[in-house]
Amino acid sequence: MAAALGTAGLILPLPAPGLRAVAGSVLVLTLVALLGLALATLLRDTAGAITTVLHSHTWQHRLQRWTPMPAALSVQATRDLDLLPIGPWAGLGVLAAYALGLLVAGGALFRLRDA
Repeated sequence: MAAALGTAGLILPLPAPGLRAVAGSVLVLTLVALLGLALATLLRDTAGAITTVLHSHTWQHRLQRWTPMPAALSVQATRDLDLLPIGPWAGLGVLAAYALGLLVAGGALFRLRDA
């Protein structure tokens, strides 16, 4: 099993579900950053992208319903995995697909618009 540093600098065993939750959380944050990059590229305005996502109640509602974040956050679950709407790694895969799709779209638009 993997090990994690405790608060006193001790090495503590980390069970497999805990390791998945920790590693998956890092991957979720990385993929969310890539989604933000893609959105900023598409909108051509980083501040506009952040404002659109974080400060619009309409967009927050849409994002909660239509984005893969609830699926991706299932990777953090360590118990009752059979009760999740989607499996942990499959949910992370949904987020990865969204990130990849938006990065491809943003890259294509960037080349057409700014090249």
